[in-house]
Amino acid sequence: MVRVAPQVAGRVARVLVDDNQLVKPGETLIEIDPADFKAKLAQAQASELNAKASLAQARAQQAVEQVNIEQSHAQVEVAQANAEVAAIQLKRDQGLVAAKAISVQQLDNSTATARSAAATLEAARKKQAADEAQLAVAAGQITAAEANLDSAVAQVEQARLNLSYTRIVAPEEGHIARKNVAPGDYVQIGQNLMALVPVRLWVTANFKETQLDRMRVGQPVDIRVDAYPGRVFKGHVDSFQPGSGAAFSLLPPENATGNYVKVVQRVPVKIVFDEAPDPNRPLGPGMSVVPSVKVR
Repeated sequence: MVRVAPQVAGRVARVLVDDNQLVKPGETLIEIDPADFKAKLAQAQASELNAKASLAQARAQQAVEQVNIEQSHAQVEVAQANAEVAAIQLKRDQGLVAAKAISVQQLDNSTATARSAAATLEAARKKQAADEAQLAVAAGQITAAEANLDSAVAQVEQARLNLSYTRIVAPEEGHIARKNVAPGDYVQIGQNLMALVPVRLWVTANFKETQLDRMRVGQPVDIRVDAYPGRVFKGHVDSFQPGSGAAFSLLPPENATGNYVKVVQRVPVKIVFDEAPDPNRPLGPGMSVVPSVKVR
């Protein structure tokens, strides 16, 4: 049996199936009120738009800082050229003053010009360093904005997924059983709302381990169901469980205590039907079956 349970909590808006009804894969069984989930999806989409805008702003700021860096480079180059010219002129004037070809006042002017050019160069270099730091900050802001956008996109996908979970569908073809939900009920995640009995049926036959010696996969089986005396269904051995039924029970037996008593174990054998299900003779989990395997 397939247990049908919601993946989101909410109030049931509609129940579209009834007990024992045959449903197809993908058919809607229950609808949960989607209003809250639509609101959360809209909120997540708004957050995504904000994240996109923040990323665009960060990229624009990076472009501005890149332009500032280029301007700073140009200013440093100009200031460095001016400083070099002023230094050459100062050195020349110092020689001319020694030869008494120019006045001391002209030397003082050259000295002041050289110092001013050197100060301008230093200021240009500091501005360039500051602009490079701002560019690094802009790059970090872009990284953060991209991470925020990825998070917002993931939240939108999660909100859209949760909205899709408000529509509970049949995972496969089968009949509805044990329906215990009604419109207006508030359901929780994982709450058992109904069961789905697939149309694919098989028999779990607990044969004695001493009977398995001559049993093989594919051997024909006559299946007699207590509910339909006189009717023999045809099937074949499909597979054997790799272990006894007791080994997989909730409390397996503990035989290491010294009180060992040999008991013939039962091994579940899966037997599948060769015929299509007969709608006039419905079969389901828990019905009593007597299988007879033809071993030779």
